[in-house]
Amino acid sequence: MNSIFEQYHMNEIIDRIKQLRPDSQPDWGKMNVAQMLAHCSAFQEIAMGNSSSSRSWLGLVIGRFVKPTVYNDKPLPKNMSTIASIMIVDERDFDVEKETLIQKIITFQNNGPEKCTARPHPFFGKLSPEEWGKCIYKHLDHHLKQFGV
Repeated sequence: MNSIFEQYHMNEIIDRIKQLRPDSQPDWGKMNVAQMLAHCSAFQEIAMGNSSSSRSWLGLVIGRFVKPTVYNDKPLPKNMSTIASIMIVDERDFDVEKETLIQKIITFQNNGPEKCTARPHPFFGKLSPEEWGKCIYKHLDHHLKQFGV
């Protein structure tokens, strides 16, 4: 499974982000491209420990049981639910959000696994640094596929 901690995979993700345009349209979902970039940045903040989101009741009940279904090479399902606190609904500046996300990905990768948050994932609960690296990659891959890149 790919991890954002691997240089090759980080570069691949950044190259795909650079292919996005302000008028890129989603194949599914409600967020426009700038909102999606801001959403991905907000998720990076959680993984880096710069923000947190409380565990959802559903995550508390089933999160640990469904976690293994996410840590594999199968794509995430379209239109899956998201963490409410990082659902972006206001308008955002595409260029600012794109550059912000790229810089957060680079910082996360440069900091390495030892700098991952020890706080639980809002749905899956406790994650190892290795799981965070895979989770970040898979989340970014999911949203980039949403916009055709």
